[in-house]
Amino acid sequence: MRTEAATVLEPLWDGVLAPAGLAASSGATCELPGRFEAVRDARRFTRTTLQSWDLAPLFDSIELVASELVTNALRYAVPPGAGGAPVHLSLVRWTSRVVCAVRDPSAIGPVARTPDFVAESGRGLHLVESYSETWGWHPLTGAGKVVWALFHSPVGMAEDPSL
Repeated sequence: MRTEAATVLEPLWDGVLAPAGLAASSGATCELPGRFEAVRDARRFTRTTLQSWDLAPLFDSIELVASELVTNALRYAVPPGAGGAPVHLSLVRWTSRVVCAVRDPSAIGPVARTPDFVAESGRGLHLVESYSETWGWHPLTGAGKVVWALFHSPVGMAEDPSL
């Protein structure tokens, strides 16, 4: 994890790593089936959650990143023949930041490839890097990992200024 992001993300880790304890006003998580059709559900979940937080200006960026992270999890982290092992998408907000995180069953970290602008795939992590403030991944105890992207949201956009 990048050092500058570590300090910012520390208060968010509890919500990302233990989403059941999140208050609806500061976080939301959904389980997505291990099928590529789930990417559409990830976009819908992201838009609905951001709308409930009155963060409409962030729709496009976070929705794009969520769909890229879910696509990568489904393509590279869900074991073939695993019967569509689910992935989990979490959105957490804290002060002037929003984190989008995807949990998957693989312990292998994502690797950004050299972009080939003619190829049909391989640019996802470059999009994540372009649209987010920073991104990274964190291995989980036991099995799996969380791949996250951090976004800046002006404090005035938050529904509750104490967040």
